[in-house]
Amino acid sequence: TGECAAAVINGLQSLRGTGATIKHLACNNQEDNRGANNVHVSERALREIYLKGYEIAVKQARPKAMMTSLNLINGIHAANNHDLLTRAARIEWGFDGMVMTDWGTTSQSENHLHKYAASTCAGCIHAGNDLIMPGSMEDIRNLTSSVENGEVNIEELRRCAKRILHTIMSLCIQEAF
Repeated sequence: TGECAAAVINGLQSLRGTGATIKHLACNNQEDNRGANNVHVSERALREIYLKGYEIAVKQARPKAMMTSLNLINGIHAANNHDLLTRAARIEWGFDGMVMTDWGTTSQSENHLHKYAASTCAGCIHAGNDLIMPGSMEDIRNLTSSVENGEVNIEELRRCAKRILHTIMSLCIQEAF
């Protein structure tokens, strides 16, 4: 799967100004009720089965972006999972693009429909997400209060902005030449 994904990514990104987004990282094994699913998996199975394809795709094709999944993995939202997004993807695999949440990952207003609480903007930023999708006033209020109470610091937000801008600029530079 990693080699197939890398071939598709390389094909897409061979077009100037085009960047591929791989998704849904990780363990997104069902479509129905996927926002209220907690996948229990050993570290070995996670690394050797579920993450191996992503690792190969990142190392061979360097996609511009990555989208997290809605589900929890061993009790932690994929979007709030520092080991997944920062340690594995960024440090171990060398991913240097931007990471975004799946749509509605942080929606507290629809949380009553799910078994587990929604992920938080602050948790997403700490874990390595750069962009909260689709973004809402609720997200802005949550993030603002997280900055005000010290849960998120300005340096973390700058790091997110830098990665988003780096991705945009790399596509613009590519388009110009």
